[in-house]
Amino acid sequence: MLSPKRVKWRKQQRGKMKGKALRGGTLLHGDYGLQAAECGYITARQIEAARIAVSKFTKKGGQMWIRIFPDKPRTKKPAEVRMGSGKGNVEDWVSVIKPGRILYEIKGVTPAEAVRAMQMANYKLPLKTKLYHERLRSQRL
Repeated sequence: MLSPKRVKWRKQQRGKMKGKALRGGTLLHGDYGLQAAECGYITARQIEAARIAVSKFTKKGGQMWIRIFPDKPRTKKPAEVRMGSGKGNVEDWVSVIKPGRILYEIKGVTPAEAVRAMQMANYKLPLKTKLYHERLRSQRL
């Protein structure tokens, strides 16, 4: 499962999730990409589940790149604990996603396979996404 090897601070504040992605909005390696259409968090488990879904569908044909990394710790207090007494323990690691961010890229498969593979990845993610291609620009999944 994905998580940083070392972090400077063990716990972080939530921060704001407004606006569009400043970077990571164009294809770097592949021919097709899965682009986020809304804000949200994606956990390390969801990133991995989508990766496995695509690799199983393409039967390890083609190449895939993951363009996001879960570098933000998300904390949670145990059930039935009173208010106060500090921040909860780190529960999981998440990646902050803004609209326009490319999440995955794929190359070396037919256009029909690429569309279906990105659809399989989309099913595993909690956000609305679009298929991104240089010529198509974007198409809703």
